[in-house]
Amino acid sequence: MKAIKLREADAMKEKLVSINPGNLSKVGEVDITTKEELAEIVRRAKQAQLGWEALGFHGRRPFFNSLAAYLLDNWQEIAKSISLENGKPYLEATLAEVYPVIDDIKYFAKRAQRLLSDAKIPIRLFKFIGKKSYMTYRPVGVVGIISPWNYPYLIPFSEVIMAMVAGNAVILKPSELTPLTGGKIQEAMDAAGFPRDVFSVIYGDGRTGAELVKAGLSKIIFTGSVATGKKIMAAAAESLTPVVLELGGKDPMVVLKDADLDMAARGAVWAAFMNSGQTCASVERVYVDESIRSEFTELVVGHTMKLRHGDRLDDHSTDVGAMIDERQLAIVESHVADAVSKGAKVLTGGKRPEALKGYFYQPTVLDTVDHRMKIMTEETFGPCLPIMGFRTEEEAVRLANDSRYALTASVWSKDIGRATSIARQIVAGTVAINDHAMTYGIPETPWGGSKESGFGRTHSTIGLMEMVEPVHIHVDRGWLRRKPWWYPYGDSTSRFVRAIIWLTRHLGFLID
Repeated sequence: MKAIKLREADAMKEKLVSINPGNLSKVGEVDITTKEELAEIVRRAKQAQLGWEALGFHGRRPFFNSLAAYLLDNWQEIAKSISLENGKPYLEATLAEVYPVIDDIKYFAKRAQRLLSDAKIPIRLFKFIGKKSYMTYRPVGVVGIISPWNYPYLIPFSEVIMAMVAGNAVILKPSELTPLTGGKIQEAMDAAGFPRDVFSVIYGDGRTGAELVKAGLSKIIFTGSVATGKKIMAAAAESLTPVVLELGGKDPMVVLKDADLDMAARGAVWAAFMNSGQTCASVERVYVDESIRSEFTELVVGHTMKLRHGDRLDDHSTDVGAMIDERQLAIVESHVADAVSKGAKVLTGGKRPEALKGYFYQPTVLDTVDHRMKIMTEETFGPCLPIMGFRTEEEAVRLANDSRYALTASVWSKDIGRATSIARQIVAGTVAINDHAMTYGIPETPWGGSKESGFGRTHSTIGLMEMVEPVHIHVDRGWLRRKPWWYPYGDSTSRFVRAIIWLTRHLGFLID
């Protein structure tokens, strides 16, 4: 089982050991952050944040330019280290983790000042007596980020960028399964010359994360399981610490009968098996029109059987790598077994490959599935693609919405108008048409969901707004030295009330 392994070191510090999930070898280790160390890190971060905010956007921008330059110079080494600790192929680590971070840096560093500039609030009647309003935005303070193991570089780093470009300090707790990748983020920030203590990494398991939530930070951003998200929300409520939660999904793919079937099949295979299916926005259930179901399924099986599965991550000979640990692998096995026991058919895959040493599960396609099965209702988070038919578009929408999750979805059709109409009926934070799951890598587009997929957003202007506190400034120019609604009440107050009622009735002020 790839979990934290604790031992007493010579310095009596507990260690967190990182294991390569592909061959079960040790990759490295880090010291677990103690409660006392965390308290000091938080204290220093709060102090450092004041100076970081005072720099302003122009003062902060050069640090991000240096950061982007560092990543562009060192992307190969970073991608290889992600592969070793996470188990995903080197090319996938590059495309899905390292490059999007570079794009995020470039986008937000250049545009944050404009996106967070003061915004005028138009007012109507009261502007005639010298009133004006506008919004301004200030950083929330110190942001705590608790990140997952499935995208250990992209997910936290993109959130770090948004938080810090807005003027916040950040304390990151990476997953106990991928601590070294968190260290790589620290290396990059140090190499770029960021001021000391505006960014810190702490290490540990869920207990360390729990201490971070209780540490008096300004905001917590968590990506992970529903169960842990609920615990974080409950703990944060004790101090009214605001949270952003992204808690996974059971994302549907709807294939209409006029879809480009080969494109849809290739899209389904990639979106289901990328990162060994360990993506919150993976296609975890496919609904395909019955009239094309057989042809579509045959194409999916054909493309799946061509996938190269293994632990040779850096020589371009592997498409699907290892899963993260024994626990996650066992969940996949139990979901497949449950489906088979209830009538599902395994068309390809469905077991561990005997020739591979690590935590591997074959890319698996299932047919004859329904919503009695866990594989159609619970988050599997593994390389499984169940396919179910539908007869009407209304049925497809009903099936897609029959979930306690609502993160992403996709609709596949040559008729964009028709696909858009269906997309508007699906409950999800993002619904893509003729693609799936890739918008996390676009800094302009928001990311997040509803139901048990959580709440709040990252990325885009909406995500950037999560990193600031909106402040409403209201100005009176002093045109009226005594306002008609002030004391003492009397005839003048009565005349004012009658006047605004008359204006509203006859000229449409206030309620137009």
